[in-house]
Amino acid sequence: MDPVVIPILVAAIVVIFLVASTVRIVPQARRYNVERFGRYRRTLQPGLNLVMPVADRINSKLDVREQVYSSEPKPVITEDNLVVNIDTVLYYQITDPRSAAYEVADYLHAIDQLTVTTLRNVIGSMDLEGTLTSREEINARLRAVLDDATGKWGIRVNRVEIKAIDPPNTIKEAMEKQMRAERDKRAAILHAEGERQAKILTAEGTKQKDILEAQGTQQAMILRADGEAKAVELVFQSVHRNNADAKVLAYKYLETLPSLASSDNNTFWVIPGELTEAIRTVTSAFGDDSKGGPPPAAEAGEARAEGGEVPGSGGTPELDAPSALSLDAAQATDEAEKQAAAAVSDAKAEAQAAQSSQLPGRGRTSGD
Repeated sequence: MDPVVIPILVAAIVVIFLVASTVRIVPQARRYNVERFGRYRRTLQPGLNLVMPVADRINSKLDVREQVYSSEPKPVITEDNLVVNIDTVLYYQITDPRSAAYEVADYLHAIDQLTVTTLRNVIGSMDLEGTLTSREEINARLRAVLDDATGKWGIRVNRVEIKAIDPPNTIKEAMEKQMRAERDKRAAILHAEGERQAKILTAEGTKQKDILEAQGTQQAMILRADGEAKAVELVFQSVHRNNADAKVLAYKYLETLPSLASSDNNTFWVIPGELTEAIRTVTSAFGDDSKGGPPPAAEAGEARAEGGEVPGSGGTPELDAPSALSLDAAQATDEAEKQAAAAVSDAKAEAQAAQSSQLPGRGRTSGD
């Protein structure tokens, strides 16, 4: 090889090395700290940068994007002396590469330890219930402390989140029992409310039923009274229309007497005082005139002549009728009674139950 070529090759290699040592290409979102003879010189920005060969050296390469750091569960004691394990998630960003590289040796380890101590201070002033329900407050207090402490390290803490809070197993069992008791309590309350509403509705239904039954009983009694009034009116009109005499009236009076004792509620029966008069009148109508005394017509005439009442009539004024019992009058009277009974039969059937419940154990007596 030519001796001239060797120096040229050596010179070319040295030039290539110097160029490679001088040019530094920094990627986006990266920062390089440059030291010259062991002392911090400057921070290279993204893009093409030139450094002094041999004299300058890149000490650290830092990522300035927001990063996430998840710590391991840390045991923390609450105010009520319970040990809970808390996991935290830290969102941070390097704002000053020089401080991050030269102000703290290991910023991740420093942030982790600072988080643990701050958590113990914060959780130590809360009980377990407050710890489980105050995550937002814990996060805010952690972020304030960490952001203030890491500012001089060139790091900004954007967010701190509590990922999990794990109480002891015994506390978990007690909490489950408490939750179960709360659910049972709510179920019992709902069941009691349902029963209360059911009883209210039942009472309302019973009230409406009693009102309707009372109204039905009232209407039945009104219909029964109207029917009885119509029956009496029909009988009275039939008697006067057919010109019935005192003998017919006495016969119908005797025919009605057995119905006075037909009710099951009667315990005794009072015989009316004019019963003997009615029997004598009927006997005189169908018997011998010589045995029964003077004819009723003569007695009636004498009574009118004297200005008194007809004997055996019970105080009823004498009617202008024939002395013998009229068959047509009796038949008309029976027909009127049948019509009246048919008119009130429905009303009596409806009012029978109400009348029996209103008059328990009372016997009816006939008037004098």
